[in-house]
Amino acid sequence: MSPVTLITGGAGFVGSNLAHRLLGMGQRVRVLDNLSRPGVEQNLQWLRETHGERLEMIVADVRDGAKVRQAMAGITQVFHFAAQVAVTTSLVDPQDDFSVNAQGTLNVLEAVRAQRTPPPLVLTSTNKVYGGLEDVGLEVRDGRYVPLDAALQANGVSEARPLDFHSPYGCSKGTADQYVVDYARSYGLVTTVFRMSCIYGPRQFGTEDQGWVAHFILRALRGEPITLYGDGRQVRDVLFVDDLVDAFLLAREHGPKLAGRAFNMGGGAANAISLLDLLDRIEDLDGRRPEVDFDQWRTGDQRYYVSDTRAFQQATGWQPKVGAEEGIARLYRWLAARQSKPAQAVRSRQPAGAL
Repeated sequence: MSPVTLITGGAGFVGSNLAHRLLGMGQRVRVLDNLSRPGVEQNLQWLRETHGERLEMIVADVRDGAKVRQAMAGITQVFHFAAQVAVTTSLVDPQDDFSVNAQGTLNVLEAVRAQRTPPPLVLTSTNKVYGGLEDVGLEVRDGRYVPLDAALQANGVSEARPLDFHSPYGCSKGTADQYVVDYARSYGLVTTVFRMSCIYGPRQFGTEDQGWVAHFILRALRGEPITLYGDGRQVRDVLFVDDLVDAFLLAREHGPKLAGRAFNMGGGAANAISLLDLLDRIEDLDGRRPEVDFDQWRTGDQRYYVSDTRAFQQATGWQPKVGAEEGIARLYRWLAARQSKPAQAVRSRQPAGAL
């Protein structure tokens, strides 16, 4: 029997893109997903129609240890993406957030450990494990926050940054992050962590709480106002999902060498944009500027976060290939087609977020 990859949360944005790549390579994929996030049924239908029998689906929750153990049978690689993904939701119901992100991850790890030949595992963690970064000195330059420290400005935040879990979401994902790192140390499992910045691309159905690039574009396409929490100058590095999938495949290829390590994963300084930069880009693509409202800063919102991805690059040779300008245009076209609104002609310009 051919190898089978398990993707928890595999009907979601990142999971469905990885599943599509693997299935397109002729590999078998088993998806475990509780289908709770709006839009994921569309991703699942797309995978089934495109790939047929090579896709196996288990509708279950990672909090159900028995179902997780059942899903692990015969698996040769695990990508653990299933999670509660929003800081705002964690503040409303921290107990549910913990049960999904911390207990759910422990269930997955224990199911891996129980296998005669434990499969390697990659976890998607978050940059929120570094907290609010309040100690980082910033100035406003060209309408965005920029670090005063030249090295930080050039390279972004490295894995040497001390952990500082902020918000229940940061605590639950940080717990999962550290369990995955430690299971390599304590039990000899081949486990790797990606501390993710902002991922975007097709199959993303963004909301106000998660997936902000797609959310902004969707609101603009519908002619709806966008709420900016804070002043809009906050900066993130954005990574197109195809480049992330490349990184996952390299993590699988180099698994033993990467075991027990956590890597910051994002577009890096070359693909750093502010919220206001994205509004500028949407105006270019859509022909009109979205209406904007402002509200108070939200808990745990970093004014500046850019991933220093050099550690993963040095370990695997990975480099992002899709720049922010090109990637945002691709996502705009994909979402515009789904909204039954023709995408406007894309005018050439310099990337909105280039540093």
